[in-house]
Amino acid sequence: MKKLLIISLISAFILSCHSNKEDNTNTFNLEKANKELVFIEQQYLNMIESVPDSLLPRSVDNDGKPYYVNPSDWTSGFYSGILWYLFENSKNEKFKTEALKYTNLLESQKYNNHTHDLGFMLYSSYGNGYRIAKDSMYKRILLRGAKTLSSRFNDSIGAIKSWDWNPAWQFPVIVDNMMNLEYLFWAAKTTGDSVYYKQAVSHANVTLKNHFREDNSSYHVVNYDTVTAKVIEKITVQGYSNESAWSRGQAWSLYGYTVMYRETKNQKYVEQAKKITTYVFDHPNMPSNLIPYWDFNAPNIPTALRDASAAAITASALLELSQYVDEETNKNYLSKVDIILATLASSKYTAELGKNNNFVLKHSTGHLPGGREIDVPLVYADYYYIEALMRYKNLKK
Repeated sequence: MKKLLIISLISAFILSCHSNKEDNTNTFNLEKANKELVFIEQQYLNMIESVPDSLLPRSVDNDGKPYYVNPSDWTSGFYSGILWYLFENSKNEKFKTEALKYTNLLESQKYNNHTHDLGFMLYSSYGNGYRIAKDSMYKRILLRGAKTLSSRFNDSIGAIKSWDWNPAWQFPVIVDNMMNLEYLFWAAKTTGDSVYYKQAVSHANVTLKNHFREDNSSYHVVNYDTVTAKVIEKITVQGYSNESAWSRGQAWSLYGYTVMYRETKNQKYVEQAKKITTYVFDHPNMPSNLIPYWDFNAPNIPTALRDASAAAITASALLELSQYVDEETNKNYLSKVDIILATLASSKYTAELGKNNNFVLKHSTGHLPGGREIDVPLVYADYYYIEALMRYKNLKK
C-alpha cells in the first residue's frame, strides 16, 4: 500500500507539471530533460498494461483507438527499443522484462528479405538490447538479419533496394534507407567482414549523387534501371509533390549522413549533413518553434499540419552532429536543439499523463497523401524523442 501511495503521488505530481506547461518556450536544460524522461517512464508504464502479447503499438486509428502491428511491420522494432532506452535510463526492471518480451517477438524478421527496414526493425530493438544486455543470442540474431539486409544490395546500382510493393518500379531507393546503414556498419565491425562496410559507403555515395537537389533538399524516391543502373525517375510518395521537400525525409537524410561521418570520418559526409541542416533551418517555411510542417512546400502553410516525428529525428541527429563541427556551429546547433526539445516538451506536443493512448508526442504526420496517420501519435516519434533526450542528458553530463 505504501509503495502504491508513493507511485500515485509521483504520478499526480508529473500530471500537474504537464498540464501546466507553457506551449511555446525556447528554454531547455538538463533538469527539464530528466523530468521529461521521468514523465515518459510513467506514461510507458501505463502503456505496458494495454499492449497485446503478440502485437506492437504503432499509432492510433481513425477512431482514436490504439493501432497495433505484427512483427513484419516496418515500425515493429521501435516499441521494444523505447523500453530498452527507458530501462537504461531508469534501471526499472519492469522495462527490461517487457523489452525482452517484445524484442523476442521480432526474431523471425532476421530472415525477412522483402524489406529494407531491418535497421528500424532489428537494430532499434535487438541492437539496443544487445548494447545494454550483451546477450550473445541477440548478437547472432542481429548478424543473421544484417546478412538478410545485405542481400538486397545491387552491385551494378551500388545501393540497397527499398520497396518491393510497386511492380512499376524496377529498383526504388528511398531516402529513409540511409537509416539502415548504421546496422551494416555494426555488422562490419562485429564480423570483420568489409562487405558490409563497402555496401554502406556505396549506398550513401549513390544517394548523395542522385537524391539531392542543388538546394540540398532531398527527393523521397529515386527509381533505378536494373540493367543500365541509370536513374529512371525521381518522385515522392509521402511528400506533397515530386519537387517538394518532405520534412521527415530531410530528417532521415540528416541523421543518416551524420552516422556516415561517425563511422567513416569522411569529411564529405559531415559537410552534407551540415548542408541539410542549413536547408532545413534557413527555410522560409520553418516555424519559429522549429517543429516543421509535414512538407516544407505544403500548399496550406501556415495552417498545414506539423510533423513532430521529423522534429524529434532532427533533434537527435543534431545532438550528434554538433560534436563534429567547430565551436560556433556547435553552439548554433545546440541552441536549435534547445528550441525543438522545449517545444516538444510543452503541452502543445506532449500529452498529459494517461492520455494520447499513452504515447508521449502528439501531432505527427505519417502519410498524409495516403490518408493515413494524420495528426496522430507515432511510436517512432516517441523513440527518437527519447533518444534525443538521452543524448542531451549524456552530452550535458
